[in-house]
Amino acid sequence: MKNRSLVSINDFSKEEYIKILDIAEEFEKQPKQKILDSYVVATLFFEPSTRTRLSFESAVNQLGGSVIGFSDASSSSVKKGESLKDTIKTVANYSDLIVMRHPLEGSARFASEVSNVPIINAGDGANQHPTQCLLDLYSIRKTQGKLDDLHIAFVGDLKYGRTVHSNVIALTNFNCTFHFVSPTELKLPSAVKRHIKDKNLKYYQYTDLSEVIPTVDILYMTRIQRERFSDPMDYEKVKNSYILNKEMLNGCKDNLKVLHPLPRVNEINEDVDDMKEAYYFQQALNGVYVRQALMAAILGVK
Repeated sequence: MKNRSLVSINDFSKEEYIKILDIAEEFEKQPKQKILDSYVVATLFFEPSTRTRLSFESAVNQLGGSVIGFSDASSSSVKKGESLKDTIKTVANYSDLIVMRHPLEGSARFASEVSNVPIINAGDGANQHPTQCLLDLYSIRKTQGKLDDLHIAFVGDLKYGRTVHSNVIALTNFNCTFHFVSPTELKLPSAVKRHIKDKNLKYYQYTDLSEVIPTVDILYMTRIQRERFSDPMDYEKVKNSYILNKEMLNGCKDNLKVLHPLPRVNEINEDVDDMKEAYYFQQALNGVYVRQALMAAILGVK
């Protein structure tokens, strides 16, 4: 993985996913290691982010590296009209690795083609979010003891949810059964379903959340993303489609865990937070260990 970009979850193999998860386990035991003290990581966030940006920066700082970059494109030369190509080629001169989030699909792939340092895609529009996927795989394996032969439900915005797209593609390597719960307007795209069909795996589609709760091992909730809708009225029609509360988890499997990439709006009621099934805040913490592992592998120090 040394010096390789991670743009799509397809860029790494099943074996490489597992290697990253194994390294992340090491970092969970000892997150503070000065192994990046001679490295500079640039975080270029052309789109708002809290958890992803801060977890990357925390990961770098705990490993002794330096962070440069911006959290708002309006504070960069993009505001002056600088092209993405020029921004990437310039920042690559100042850093050993670039972490980038951008609202346009395909932007991270383009960046990887013009950069002379590796690019990590921290989300490109509604396309993919591979590092969130890796931390989700880590969270699933940590809570279930395995990744194979699980029943996993994805709930909410499956059309624009880049975390869902990356997760589904990755999990097709582990013989999972998929349960997709969404409004009809927000169904999983056919291009993502194709990965499931190509592996001859099973998937089921629902509009009623209560149908899947008793049978799944992982309940992956997502918010309906206002920013992905060009027509506000379309958003208003679906915004409160699914709200998980404490009572709805009665009768669930003992091993069930509720995941969410965060931020949440109201799709998980706060009365779920103290239940043993709730795992989304630990999931966010897992992001630090996984991003440490990924950067260490790409920079060749692990």
